[in-house]
Amino acid sequence: MTKKKTKKKRFDPLFEFFRHPLSPSSHLTFVRLLLTLAGLVWLAGAAFVFAPAGGAQKSSGSHAHDFVIFATVFTGRGFALPGARARLRRETEKKFRWEAMSDHQGELAFRVPPGADYELTIEARGFQTQTRKVDTRQGNRTDLTIRMESATEPHTEPGAGGKP
Repeated sequence: MTKKKTKKKRFDPLFEFFRHPLSPSSHLTFVRLLLTLAGLVWLAGAAFVFAPAGGAQKSSGSHAHDFVIFATVFTGRGFALPGARARLRRETEKKFRWEAMSDHQGELAFRVPPGADYELTIEARGFQTQTRKVDTRQGNRTDLTIRMESATEPHTEPGAGGKP
């Protein structure tokens, strides 16, 4: 009987470094394919990171001409009023389209299409409802300061004196 010599798989010295001793396949083609795949993934990641920012400009360009309505809501004593509910609609419509809540500083904002008259209604528990008209035909922003009056205390003119 003759013994058959079996060839031991040999790696190129260049790829010997990349071969893991517990690799499921110690075939040279497998190692080359794995390195090629890793290189392609790296190139795709580099192309994504260094891509021009033109795509970001297109998505944010839809809001480039919006009108900003910015409001700050205060209590009657001058403190910020967080949690006030603000609703906004066009004057010609009955249904409110936009809604927001004031943050911890009493601030809120809306982005709306310009060229119309809007009605802003602000409500808060324990305060009278306030309504403001906003004209968006000129400029690109309006800042409103809204002082909410307490619903429990009657409103008196400053300097009127006496008890209410």
